[in-house]
Amino acid sequence: MNKENKEILGIVLLVFLPIILFFASFLIGRYPIDPVDVIKTILCPIFPQLEVSQTITTIVFEIRLPRIIGALVVGAALAMAGSAFQGIFKNPLVSSDLLGVSNGAGFGAALAILLSGLNVVTQIFAFVFGLISVSVTYLISKSYKNGGILVLVLSGVAISAFFGALVSAVKFIADPDDKLPEIVYWLMGSLASITVDKLIMISVPIIIGVVILMLLRWRINLLSMGDEEAQALGLNPSRTRLIVIAACTLLTSAAVSVSGIIGWLGLVIPHMTRMIVGPDNKILIPASLSLGASFLLLIDNISRAVISIEIPIGILTAVIGVPIFLYLLRKGYSEWS
Repeated sequence: MNKENKEILGIVLLVFLPIILFFASFLIGRYPIDPVDVIKTILCPIFPQLEVSQTITTIVFEIRLPRIIGALVVGAALAMAGSAFQGIFKNPLVSSDLLGVSNGAGFGAALAILLSGLNVVTQIFAFVFGLISVSVTYLISKSYKNGGILVLVLSGVAISAFFGALVSAVKFIADPDDKLPEIVYWLMGSLASITVDKLIMISVPIIIGVVILMLLRWRINLLSMGDEEAQALGLNPSRTRLIVIAACTLLTSAAVSVSGIIGWLGLVIPHMTRMIVGPDNKILIPASLSLGASFLLLIDNISRAVISIEIPIGILTAVIGVPIFLYLLRKGYSEWS
């Protein structure tokens, strides 16, 4: 099979994989549901004459559907942000939390749990502090004369460490019998508390971020060539990079605010996608959306089906993501432009 046929096969796979996993995920859980009942339940609003038990309807629409959609949205957002960051920074070790957004969101969530404990407050604090951390990172990098990409990345490392320390401080003063377990569980990442209301709250920033990256994905190709080449082709590198960073920050902050910190996905999925469809961001970024959504949905299904208690999803993404990343390194993958 030649390279062109492999790319076509990969694109077809990326189109149908999330659809297949979407329907299969309704069958997975502690309460088994027959595939025919799932189909009848989904079609019931259109064909009221179909008879479905109230229990199955509740499980499908109120429990599993929001969680499935949440996994797809969070996975797609983190993977897209990771791909875009790797493109504009020309670095294979870059992920969606490069500029401190995850630790900033983690501090916001920990602070909200400590002070309030309400889910809506936790989500808002996580989202806002994720935005604040990246804003501080960018402002610090701009305060240096001739501050380029390296200064921006190093500022992100520093701000991420700072907010990580603040998270540790909040954990230190939290009630060990009440607040601390809740903070730790949130930081490990989970989709167990996903609801329709939470999905609605993050829909606007997610849509904005996705639309911006889809519109600018061809410009990310120019940025990956270097600033001088991009300028020669009529592109303003600094402004374009800022817009892409803002879009990625919206995606990551919104995703982390409902799922907690999920590591490795924004690093590994862009590598996997690049091996399937190549380095062209016009195809790579939408393909990352599909593979990231499918990967996190698969991991979430594993987390709630392997054993009787639910495994925090952040643990599984690391346990599974690290071997995959090492395998990609062993394959010798190094194509970046």
